[in-house]
Amino acid sequence: MIDKTINSGDLQARYNSTVEKDSKYVMQTYGRQPLVISEGRGAVVQDIYGKEYIDCVAGIAVNNIGYCHPTVVKAIQAQAEKLIHVSNLYYTEIQAELAEALVSVTGMERIFFCNSGAESVEAAMKLARVATGKSAFVAAEHSFHGRTIGALSVTHKSMYRDPFMPPVSSETKFVPYSDADAIRKAVSEDCAAVILEPIQGEGGVNIPDTGYLKEVREICDETGTLLIFDEVQTGFGRTGTWFCKEHFGVEPDIMTMAKALGGGLPMGAIAARSGFSFGRGQHASTYGGGPLVCAAALASIQAIKEEKLLERSKEMGAYFMKKLSGMKRDDVVEVRGKGLMIGVEIKYPCGKLVDFAREHGALVNCTSDTVLRLVPPLVITKEQVDTVVDVLEQA
Repeated sequence: MIDKTINSGDLQARYNSTVEKDSKYVMQTYGRQPLVISEGRGAVVQDIYGKEYIDCVAGIAVNNIGYCHPTVVKAIQAQAEKLIHVSNLYYTEIQAELAEALVSVTGMERIFFCNSGAESVEAAMKLARVATGKSAFVAAEHSFHGRTIGALSVTHKSMYRDPFMPPVSSETKFVPYSDADAIRKAVSEDCAAVILEPIQGEGGVNIPDTGYLKEVREICDETGTLLIFDEVQTGFGRTGTWFCKEHFGVEPDIMTMAKALGGGLPMGAIAARSGFSFGRGQHASTYGGGPLVCAAALASIQAIKEEKLLERSKEMGAYFMKKLSGMKRDDVVEVRGKGLMIGVEIKYPCGKLVDFAREHGALVNCTSDTVLRLVPPLVITKEQVDTVVDVLEQA
């Protein structure tokens, strides 16, 4: 914890030094908030001054089991003493164990390990191309699948795409989200896959109409097109189930994972159903599925099971949405979500609300300009939810 003997002048000097070094040495790609975070436990983080914040960003839906979960910390410490990295030229027991665990929770057949969400999307796109011999994709408007050049091919927002055109797949057709007829019209003979987020995150926590994903599955089956679900943000209990696909009863051919997978460490993966797999040498990753991150991921899955965090996500998500819907605010357009993936749409850009909330001890995120995105750790308490709602109502 923060050393209370350090005087405020020293703390201010540390803050200034951190900001100055960042400004001088780090590429200025982020619009950072004026906050230097030093540590975290559960759903709470602390800045270098010792001020605490209830965190409803969770590292952008990464820290599903909370900050520094003791099960994950112990697993990392134990693994770091034995083997941190060895490469995929050799077998490791822990990678095989994690693959088995992921097959169990995803209901798929095979796993490929990588290091991030964007990498998992690129791997899914490559697998779709090699499996079908086709090159085009259909994606949704307001989609977000990553910032690497391949993932940008299926990411819709112009501010991400336009400076880097042409993307790898210039044949991507973007159609309105939750419009199955538009997908039917867009699928061509050269279409390798349709890629969708079961709930759009960056696009504004957009939830599809009932039956939409099932109809898309039928279209893909009819046309011989693969279906990719991007579950990078919606996975590992975020929406109240292991993966969001379970809410809709639809199985994709390929699904992407990352964010919460590694228990806080950077990790990505794809899962594919029977009949879809890379052949030897068709794809690879030096760090993918390394022993340290596999240990963290297995511990995270263990914690989700032992602490019944899927059920907790449903319960706390319902409670959070009820409290938010009860706010007496004319500027709230809609509260929507599943589990602890919640969007509060308001009538104007929400940047100032984010600032107000931070100043009053709550961290929230603004996405799609007018939507407050709330993705707290699944371990958040009712008392913490009440505090965040009170802050937002004041904001």
